[in-house]
Formats: sequence, structure tokens, C-alpha cells
Amino acid sequence: MTLTYNESLLDDIQVLWEALNQHHRDAAVNFKAHYEKNTFEMRKKNLLQKAKNGQMRIEIAVDQETAQNVGYRISRVGFSGDAEMESLYVQDDYRGLGLGEKLLSNAIAWMDEMGAHTKTVSVAVGNEKAFSFYERFGFYPRKTLLEQINGRE
Repeated sequence: MTLTYNESLLDDIQVLWEALNQHHRDAAVNFKAHYEKNTFEMRKKNLLQKAKNGQMRIEIAVDQETAQNVGYRISRVGFSGDAEMESLYVQDDYRGLGLGEKLLSNAIAWMDEMGAHTKTVSVAVGNEKAFSFYERFGFYPRKTLLEQINGRE
């Protein structure tokens, strides 16, 4: 596996991001419509807007034999020093090989290099099984955010 880094690689993760969005849509309890309406172009626009307030880093895991992208992570550090794991995904066939751990470890190291003082990750309701993965890196639930479902959902 090779790992590549570059903010300009955002378009290269589209297929993987769409797989993650499908996973969230399948697991969603209350906000399925959000994931059904959410497009890669919308997410890309949101990420680029967030990147204006700091720095964003994309890392892609590539299977060297097939030259296929098999995992990615997007992390961001704001000028305020607040950092967030924006997105992390590894294809099912490549789970258990340490790719997720490598992607997250690299993100944390980069956040530290950038002087981040607060690091967060959001986990969608329905995907609570991801808690144990993030807990291995010191991320624990701190609060629960409730959002009203409106007519657009």
C-alpha cells in the first residue's frame, strides 16, 4: 500500500466518499434523507470552504497491485488550533490490514505538527461501532448533539 498526500486529490476520493455516504445512509436512524440528498459536489464545496479557515490534508491509500484507491482520510486544522478528522474510510476488502490505523495515526501526527490543541471526530448515529476504533487513539464521546429534522429532510 502506498499513501499519498495532497489537498488537490479531493476529486480522487469521490468513489470512496460515495461508498462512505452509502454506509451512513444504510445505518442512519433519523436522517436518511440527508445522506440521500448529499452529493459529493456538496461535500467538496463544504470541505473547501472549511479549508479557507486553516489547512486541510487528504491522504489516500492505494493498492499497489491494482493501482486502485482503497481508503482515504481528510483532516483539517483551523487557524484557531481546533482540528477535526473530517472523514475516514477504508473499503471492506481492505479492513483489518491496518490502513485505518495508519491513516488516523498520520492525521494525528500532522495535527500535532500543525499545533492543534483540540482534536475531534464526528461519528454519525448508526455507526457507533466506530467508537472502539477511535477510542484506541484517545477519542471518547464528550457530548451528544441533537438536530431537529426539518421539512427538507
